[in-house]
Amino acid sequence: MKINYAKGYKIYFKETDGKIIILLIGGDKSTQQKDIEKAKNIWDNLKMETTKFDIADYLDSNEMIAEYLNSVLDEGDFDDVIVALGHIAKAIGMSKIAEETGMSRPSLYKALSAGAKPQFSTIIKVLKAVGGNIQISPIRYCEEV
Repeated sequence: MKINYAKGYKIYFKETDGKIIILLIGGDKSTQQKDIEKAKNIWDNLKMETTKFDIADYLDSNEMIAEYLNSVLDEGDFDDVIVALGHIAKAIGMSKIAEETGMSRPSLYKALSAGAKPQFSTIIKVLKAVGGNIQISPIRYCEEV
């Protein structure tokens, strides 16, 4: 599959073994056939090892954790927030979070997994354990009576 992205660039997609490979190739109409051959050659010679992406591997500072959680709070739904708290707890260390919340590790994994419906008190415990808090800001002003 080919998508024209911008003048001089083409994006080629190929699915192999359930993985999608994306190639960005530069050129113009005069080099298009050569670019297609180049893409095919790259695919034929590509020996790719992949690993599963885990956001917890990148949550390595308080700033990254705060940015991640704020982003999920702004753009996600309740389930996304719960899963994000699970990622953060994993990044910090589930044993440490279990100790600070007084919960068992299996209970934390269950409470912070996709589709879980933890109690609000659990969310607050985990949020405090990961160094976060909830702050309310007005979204509209009420007229004084």
